Amino acid sequence: MNPQAKLVFITSLLLGTTITISSNHWIMAWTGLEINTLAILPLISKSHHPRAIEAATKYFLVQATASTLILFSSMTNAWHTGQWDITQLTHPLPCLILTAALAMKLGLAPFHFWFPEVMQGSPLITGLLLATAMKLPPMTLLYMTSHSLNPTALTAMAILSAAVGGWMGLNQTQTRKIMAFSSISHLGWMAIIVVYSPKLALLNFYLYSMMTAAVFLTLNSMNTMKLSTLMTTWAKTPALSAMLMLTLLSLAGLPPLTGFLPKWLIIQELTKQDMALVATIISLLSLLGLFFYLRLAYCATITLPPHTTNHMKLWHTNKPVSTWTAILTTMSVMLLPISPMITAIV
Repeated sequence: MNPQAKLVFITSLLLGTTITISSNHWIMAWTGLEINTLAILPLISKSHHPRAIEAATKYFLVQATASTLILFSSMTNAWHTGQWDITQLTHPLPCLILTAALAMKLGLAPFHFWFPEVMQGSPLITGLLLATAMKLPPMTLLYMTSHSLNPTALTAMAILSAAVGGWMGLNQTQTRKIMAFSSISHLGWMAIIVVYSPKLALLNFYLYSMMTAAVFLTLNSMNTMKLSTLMTTWAKTPALSAMLMLTLLSLAGLPPLTGFLPKWLIIQELTKQDMALVATIISLLSLLGLFFYLRLAYCATITLPPHTTNHMKLWHTNKPVSTWTAILTTMSVMLLPISPMITAIV
């Protein structure tokens, strides 16, 4: 892609995100979301592969529908209350429509159908943007309207997302699809807590974005798209493969690592809200995700020779490992000891 064109698209992404997260008026928030959608489409379809074009088309249709629903809910709220302020969403019908629209934007179940296909059709770095940066504006809107959303609907969607993300990720062999279902599962944890502790939901989103960025940048350095090629990377980059294993276990939420922190705080908050049963259900459903994270970790590191692979060895291209990969991987593994400071900020 032309560097000037890429610069325009990346700048538009930053502009759209900034407009949405800094606006108080629904029309401005909607404008930022539309700029974001139009800026990411060329990045998805830049390879001109039929799968990439299909992914861009699916993404455009779903995001356009979700944006229309956001506009419709804000207009309905203005009709009933005379308010265009984002924080003044009070009528129950617009609240319900907005919840569905933001769930569609984020890829929460039962509106998750588009996300794995779009991720599979995108390059790794664009997939990283879709899984992290593109979810920030809808998460901000969820944060700003959290006081007026329906907790029952969000809890149901959250448990369904954790179940779908874990269950459908079990049988995948493509790393991008596995990361897509991982994202759906993590969104369930964010949705379940956003009504009771919005700051905790944002903390979860930030930590999830950091760990996902570390995984995607590592996979990009290894030039790995599927599990069978992941099995052969340990011989070329053993240290990177070992750190990938730790980052994946952190994403799974195992205790000594950073990923345990948001799950721990969310379970604690749910217990305070007398929702111990819900906390138990979503914790058990996250064990499904642990299975495919362990399978990825097994393919990356634990599979040592002699082992057989059912495909031809691929040529390894030397991609430089960026400094950001090292920084994000370190943070993804080692932030748990400073959890008292993080909880004090939250």
